[in-house]
Amino acid sequence: MTQQSESTTTTTTTTDADDLASTSPPASPLSSSLPSAVFAPAVGTPLAEPRPLGERRVWPRSFADRLTAPLPGLSGFARFAREGALRPGPEGLADIPRLPYEPGPLPRVDARTIAVSWAGHASWVVRIGGLTVLTDPVWSRKILGTPARITPVGVAWSALPRIDAVVISHNHYDHLDAPTLRRLPRDTPVFVPAGLGSWFRRRRFSHVTELDWWEAAELNGIRFDFVPAHHWSRRSLHDTCRTLWGGWVLTASDGRRVYFAGDTGYGHWFSRIGARYPGIDLALLPIGAYNPRWWLSDVHCDPEDAVRATQDLGARRMAPMHWATFVLSAEPVLEPLTRVRRAWEKAGLERENLWDLPVGASRVLD
Repeated sequence: MTQQSESTTTTTTTTDADDLASTSPPASPLSSSLPSAVFAPAVGTPLAEPRPLGERRVWPRSFADRLTAPLPGLSGFARFAREGALRPGPEGLADIPRLPYEPGPLPRVDARTIAVSWAGHASWVVRIGGLTVLTDPVWSRKILGTPARITPVGVAWSALPRIDAVVISHNHYDHLDAPTLRRLPRDTPVFVPAGLGSWFRRRRFSHVTELDWWEAAELNGIRFDFVPAHHWSRRSLHDTCRTLWGGWVLTASDGRRVYFAGDTGYGHWFSRIGARYPGIDLALLPIGAYNPRWWLSDVHCDPEDAVRATQDLGARRMAPMHWATFVLSAEPVLEPLTRVRRAWEKAGLERENLWDLPVGASRVLD
């Protein structure tokens, strides 16, 4: 495995494509953990100094050495072809009308307020330190290769205030949506994984900051740290793992923290993130797109995984996401919510700290 490349003034040479989608995840069992000395700073080590905004970097051609599980082989695809079941049957879809959808106005905020509003899937409107930050914004009704969303977008685009920053977790189509991003002014600051900057620069975004795991940048007093995830990347048949994947820790000037996990399976990174960034006030964690487990466990948390991850992180509160929006896998559409509530209660955690929001709802951090 190679360590991250050092910063240079040379434009990145990473290539990516937008013409073909592939959302099939790795399915093989977890193989082995990455050496912690390479990718996880020691507990107690000071956080990295923020890197310059808009810095041009040279990255490795591939980040496949960051995988914590192998990509699917022929045997995995053969099994999937035999078993199928990528979508729920009629009984699993019957609860679509019962999915929680309660759009409301965005809360009033000031520079001391932290508030989150769930637009659906992994798209949040995060208000922190006077900034409005979008996470993995997908306002499209449909994404390539996936049925149309089963709940409307919870926050109307016209209701959004000026967007001060966007964070992207990785390049899969349900997290990196070109039609939505085209709605943004091209001078919007965007924070993206290593190797993904060229995608944005080709679309004339002028304030693009790429980060490697455990690196940070700062915007108007808010710190943006990019952290590992158990996932992968691909946007075409020819760019597997050419760009990195991960989550984001947003830290306000008063030290309060919001962790956005992006898309991830369960594993050792959660405890290391919690040790590196103690006192996470709110963790936005995925709970859906998990069945069949033999196919998806390495890259998507199920509800019980998300509760364990909250405990590993040492987070005070958890808000579920990555469910009730797109039908991406075989579990019944309402099952993630019922299971996460049971798992939270079984873990003995305080009910008020599970922010199981309806699509479109908001909460303000006390």
